[in-house]
Amino acid sequence: MHSHIHPPKKILIINTFGVGDVLFTTPLMRNLKTSFPGIFIGYICNRRTAALLERNANVDRIFIYERDEFHSVYQRSKLALAAKFRRFLNEVRDERFDLVLDVSLSRGTAFLTWLIGIKLRIGFSYKNRGIFLNRKIPLSGYEGKHVVDYYLSLLQEIGGVVRSRELELTLNADDARWAEDFIASNRVILKGRPVIGIVPGGGASWGRESAFKRWPAEKFAKLADKLIEKFSAATILMGDKNETDLCSEVAGRMSHQPVMACGKTTITQFAALAKKCSLMVVNDGGPLHIAVASGVRTVSIFGPVSEEVYGPYPIGNNIVVNKAIACRPCYRNFRRARCEHISCLNQLTVEEVSERIKEAL
Repeated sequence: MHSHIHPPKKILIINTFGVGDVLFTTPLMRNLKTSFPGIFIGYICNRRTAALLERNANVDRIFIYERDEFHSVYQRSKLALAAKFRRFLNEVRDERFDLVLDVSLSRGTAFLTWLIGIKLRIGFSYKNRGIFLNRKIPLSGYEGKHVVDYYLSLLQEIGGVVRSRELELTLNADDARWAEDFIASNRVILKGRPVIGIVPGGGASWGRESAFKRWPAEKFAKLADKLIEKFSAATILMGDKNETDLCSEVAGRMSHQPVMACGKTTITQFAALAKKCSLMVVNDGGPLHIAVASGVRTVSIFGPVSEEVYGPYPIGNNIVVNKAIACRPCYRNFRRARCEHISCLNQLTVEEVSERIKEAL
């Protein structure tokens, strides 16, 4: 603990990653508020995660930094880009933050906060990208402990105290009402049965690589049928609009009819619908952390990625299923090992997953 730091009045957090990562910062923010009463928290995030932060009472101001939007302005004109950038910087500068906690692992964001004159810049220095930070925590990758614990270690850097560790996701009345209406309009299939949410996609932040985090669609289909037959459950297929084809493939391979919610929800409506499920079956990725933060029990399937680093947090009554093979986890230092067979996911059977679901139910 560094006692020479005056208690900060205004803190800026920078996390431009995906949904899971932003949820991983929610315990940090709650503990900042309890450690430093009256503190003002600003947050630089991307467009996709803004809705989660808008509903979080611990965030006082959001700044959206979306690389694609800057890029499309740049393609129109370099002058327009310069103007947009200046506007963005001035907005952040005008808040006069006295401290930044930068977990974006990028040289660029640290440079920007140096440029606008934020005095204390703390963050992880990955591959020496932290040259513009003035308090660097060396990092080769997240390993051996959960990302949430890495983020909470920043609190100790400034003399704060960790009092609680749960992820946090607040919804508003509209989100809840939307979920009520969705359940009501599908009551024919859902009538009075335990509802199990199934998310065959997820892992959007991996982009084209996201298939490497996903259990095969035909296995999800067999599993869904089995849950309907064995536990007389009803299933809702969930995911974002880029995963509509994947969800349709799962539905097409099923012999029973699921309810389709894929592509029909905003990120917060997805969370509200998850809350209506007695269980969510998900891959490693953002949807898992939305479910956990919403207080829903989960059975999650982990392949290349270590669940001790990126798994449900805290584990509580969330169940992780994986295949104990020698080469997993192979995702280290933000790199996936070259692998053609993905045995860790392909060899995981429907029986193995449904056994764990039986425990959860």
